[in-house]
Amino acid sequence: MKVLVTGVTGQLGYDCVRELEKRGIEVRGVSSRDFSLTDPVGMQNYMEAYRPDAVIHCAAYTAVDKAEDEPEICEAINAEGTRQLAMICRDLDCKMLYISTDYVFPGVGEAYYEPDDIKDPCNAYGRSKLHGEEAVLELLEKYFIVRISWVFGINGKNFIRTMLKLAETHKELTVVNDQIGSPTYTRDLAVLLADMVQSDKYGMYHATNEGVCSWAELAAETFRQAGKDVKVTPVPSSAYPTKAVRPKNSRLSKDCLEKAGFKRLPKWQDAVKRYLKEIKEN
Repeated sequence: MKVLVTGVTGQLGYDCVRELEKRGIEVRGVSSRDFSLTDPVGMQNYMEAYRPDAVIHCAAYTAVDKAEDEPEICEAINAEGTRQLAMICRDLDCKMLYISTDYVFPGVGEAYYEPDDIKDPCNAYGRSKLHGEEAVLELLEKYFIVRISWVFGINGKNFIRTMLKLAETHKELTVVNDQIGSPTYTRDLAVLLADMVQSDKYGMYHATNEGVCSWAELAAETFRQAGKDVKVTPVPSSAYPTKAVRPKNSRLSKDCLEKAGFKRLPKWQDAVKRYLKEIKEN
């Protein structure tokens, strides 16, 4: 089996390549430098030359606030780029695994979102990712769409790294407590995605680490496990206004994983523990 992973310089793409290599699967990771999502001809040529059996599409425009100022660029990468890649996968009879986001949902209430619940993104980034989903659904039969949230991994910036950096100079921090979701450790997620592309259990999935928390609770748990004496003061989102609206509810139901015979990811607290160990070792 040959797998192409887009977005190899990001947190998830990096760990997907590591996991596939560990399994002895031929894998090639590409970045925007050698596989631009805004260059259909370049993508076509690359795919025809490499001819993978599956693509794990991690690459995306993820600057959520910036997307409000340049929605066309965000749309070109996340929606049109995904559409072009899906067309190529269809023509080459290649499986496609598209990484999506909790941001496709309205982000209200307290219920866990099921994969087929009504979509109504509250910002430009979410809309672009939903349009990417729609392209995959329209064009492909051999597809996996996997929605994730609150990502952290060894190869890039994330909330946990930011908190640890702030802990070097602060004894007290105010952190938002009215946005609820599930952290996702890319090392855990990569195991699931590798299992998926080796299967034919196509469909729509949600995949995050188990359990939910607020950003304030994630910060407090990070400091507790890292042995940092930092007080976390919970505050509402209104205390930190951002250009893009963030969903208050990012709870995703993962029943779909068990129904398909996939293992759920470990609890988020356990993922934080292993991530802190990984940071230390690196």
